[in-house]
Amino acid sequence: MRKTQYIQAINEAIRDEMRRDESVFLIGEDVGYYGGLFRVTRNVQEEFGSFLEEPDQGRVVDTPISEQGFVGMSVGAAMVGMRPIVELMYMDFFLVCADQLLNQAAKMHYMTGGVVNVPMVIRGQQGGGKKYGSQHSQCIESAVAHFPGVKVVAPATPYDAKGLLISAIRDENPVIFLEHKMLYFTRGDMPDADEEYSVPIGKADVKREGKDLTIVSFGYSLLQALEAAEELAAHHNIDAEVVDLRSIVPLDMETVLASVKKTGRLLAVHESQSNCGIGAEIVARIYEEAPYLLKSPARRLGMAPVSIPVSQPLEEEILPWKKNIKAAVLEMMR
Repeated sequence: MRKTQYIQAINEAIRDEMRRDESVFLIGEDVGYYGGLFRVTRNVQEEFGSFLEEPDQGRVVDTPISEQGFVGMSVGAAMVGMRPIVELMYMDFFLVCADQLLNQAAKMHYMTGGVVNVPMVIRGQQGGGKKYGSQHSQCIESAVAHFPGVKVVAPATPYDAKGLLISAIRDENPVIFLEHKMLYFTRGDMPDADEEYSVPIGKADVKREGKDLTIVSFGYSLLQALEAAEELAAHHNIDAEVVDLRSIVPLDMETVLASVKKTGRLLAVHESQSNCGIGAEIVARIYEEAPYLLKSPARRLGMAPVSIPVSQPLEEEILPWKKNIKAAVLEMMR
């Protein structure tokens, strides 16, 4: 085992799959020579060549600022047997190409009676914490999860990031792969670089065992939940179990229900707004499927219902991070 940064895990998954399968290619704004805005695709072009310089061989495509154009082109490429990895510089920009992604790629397999697959990954970073303002800091998982035909994943650790991206690239239909910008330089245990593995899409993981309350989360909020759980145990004698969803669609409610059966309490935490969020879905399913497991009302915790400000103090105030998670748990345990 080794310690590796999240950003390196993503980079390794892209390169490993491009080596394994010649139909895989990388496309997006500044993904080639520059290596991506956050340098996630650094050195990929050096190994696999630039399409602009070598149209017959290059497998890294730098594009103009036109999400409609290059996402639409990638949908077509996937339909004829290629496997594009599409980087959106900010996941906020999915709205620019929503028709190509959610009205075309997501529906094509169904509309052709299963004849046509669209094996493509749309990946990029989302979330707050960097003072980037309202149009570059949103979490979009609730919006895209509403549309059937796409899978949605949001790994929190380097191990899960690499394993899930490999599974996403090999999937036969579209996967939206959400990376939180605050995770890129976090570190975690990883197998050796030459050891192949994958993480299944649609399977949650218990990241911390506990007996008093279940916290369900994903992405950067998952790390905040783990820190909150440790402090609650140290200072308040509250033993929280932390479940990492990893996948938003499909949603692994079996793992959530098994945890709530043990603890009797549920807090669903995510950075996007509470209104119509994944937390609301999880709470609704608990009450529909197994309300008898609860000792007290299930709760959700999301961002305040405002646009994300550029001001760091204001941004930190509205995001549901460690301080807010601890406060919610203490209130529930009363």
